[in-house]
Amino acid sequence: MEPITVLVHGALGKMGREVTAAICRDPELEVVGGVDIKATQEQFTLPDGSKKVPFSSDLSSLLEVCHPKVLVDFTIAEASISAARTALKRGVNVVIGTSGLLEDNLKEIAQLSEANRVGAVVAPNFTIGAAVLLNAVKAAARFFDYVDIIEMHHHEKADAPSGTALATAKAMLQSRGKPFLYSKTKKETLSGTRGGQVDGITIHSVRLPGFVASQEVVFGGQGQTLSVRHDTIGRECYIPGVIMAIKEVVKRQGLVYGLDTLLNLRGSDEGI
Repeated sequence: MEPITVLVHGALGKMGREVTAAICRDPELEVVGGVDIKATQEQFTLPDGSKKVPFSSDLSSLLEVCHPKVLVDFTIAEASISAARTALKRGVNVVIGTSGLLEDNLKEIAQLSEANRVGAVVAPNFTIGAAVLLNAVKAAARFFDYVDIIEMHHHEKADAPSGTALATAKAMLQSRGKPFLYSKTKKETLSGTRGGQVDGITIHSVRLPGFVASQEVVFGGQGQTLSVRHDTIGRECYIPGVIMAIKEVVKRQGLVYGLDTLLNLRGSDEGI
């Protein structure tokens, strides 16, 4: 069987390098090119030293040269949606792990993937643990009236709150079917101390050296609290989910949102 050919968008980034190396280790996959805004040469050597592949800052031209089956994107939201448009219109499947995409972006990706009869997998977080956490907090959301999300990331993360935190809040609200209760503070002596608020869910963002990515969801009830936490120790934890998504996206048509869908943690609830 021919390997699934992959073009990595954001190839020089931290996640781009991890993903490229992981694809090289999988006999069912093949890296055929890399795209990065910082590209200064026409080729780059794959991490396993097996060969050189085309490299450019121009996605459109590289798609014409490499003809990949899948585009994997780990960049920033603005670059990601632009790359998705370009790839999907050319009939290339996409796997996106970039944070910060808006609801309108997801709807556009869904429409383009359907129109061009290709697949798209978008996940705010590709770790198995985060998918399991999401499933657990959706269940708890039906039984608790108060909840805070505390998300902790490295100090270089561009956005706050994280896409994972926003996706977690959205999923809990959908499961609950109504807003959570929010305890208003009578006097806030330092503005912003309570964090951001989404339909009663308070989100706190921590940005410090030493963190990779962590999230804790804390529910409050009468005489009890419930905490569910997931810690990312190293970026290699994202790899099993990304590899799974690459292999699954070529079998699908339309948008699949969230790794929990690929893991069948939310049944037939796919897409936007």
